[in-house]
Amino acid sequence: MIRIAHHPIYAHPLPDGHRFPMLKYELLPEQLLREGTCTREQFFTPTRIADKHVLRTHSMVYFQQLLDLSLPKKEARKIGFPLSKKLIDRECIIAQGTLKGCDYALAHGISFNIAGGTHHAFFDRGEAFCLLNDQGIAANYLLHNKAAKQLLIIDLDVHQGNGTAALFAQNPHVFTFSMHGKSNYPFQKERSDLDIALADNTTDTEYLRLLTKQLDKLFDQVVPDFVFYLCGVDVLKEDKLGRLSLSLEGTKERDTLVLSACHQRNIPVQCSMGGGYAPDVNLIVEAHANTYRTAEDIFG
Repeated sequence: MIRIAHHPIYAHPLPDGHRFPMLKYELLPEQLLREGTCTREQFFTPTRIADKHVLRTHSMVYFQQLLDLSLPKKEARKIGFPLSKKLIDRECIIAQGTLKGCDYALAHGISFNIAGGTHHAFFDRGEAFCLLNDQGIAANYLLHNKAAKQLLIIDLDVHQGNGTAALFAQNPHVFTFSMHGKSNYPFQKERSDLDIALADNTTDTEYLRLLTKQLDKLFDQVVPDFVFYLCGVDVLKEDKLGRLSLSLEGTKERDTLVLSACHQRNIPVQCSMGGGYAPDVNLIVEAHANTYRTAEDIFG
């Protein structure tokens, strides 16, 4: 049974001008429950993550500055959100949702975090709405506890997972794969173990061709025993920050390719939802909901 981390108390810790992108975190579970894709029993509310898990991935100085709200103004501006205790608490709870999701995935095959995908968070800094790298923290949790030996991070958000790439650049036990917009943020890219940079307006046909070509090679080369999947829907043509041209159906087929590859090989997978910034929040929710529907079809 798919398990899903959800954090309703922390859905809106931001001023009004920042709330629109956050609406999907409330609307998505409502949609999944209303249509019967998921039941309430599948959702769990994470608690706050223990500091020791964060400190395997982030510097003590940076983490303490977040907790004390003492991050230098220049560094805080790069994050893009006004810092507050509620925001830091929310980040710590999101990270625990991904970490706990790993335990569920090991036992049941797959898990989701309604939030997460904070792949622009580095060892000692955050940027672009990312403070703590949830999948990075969870990857180090698995390795530390010897629950997995070889990890594959599949990052299909439209923006390169620069923080994740930097975190694991010297770690042979974590292979980072990012397929992203070439001309999009971050404008100075890090080096993942495998990067595929896409031209503006890339369509379903080319995107799916490239992804299909790489997936079998990746699984054969890396031989992972656990997969992290960052399934952002900012690849959609309608996304105001994306610059690619995938359709709703093409984005669903992307999810099918990744999740089928994991299921066929009996490899557990943890999914964090990542970005989605189309002007119509209902389109964002539908695209994310397709990922859950696909998972139910494949793993259910």
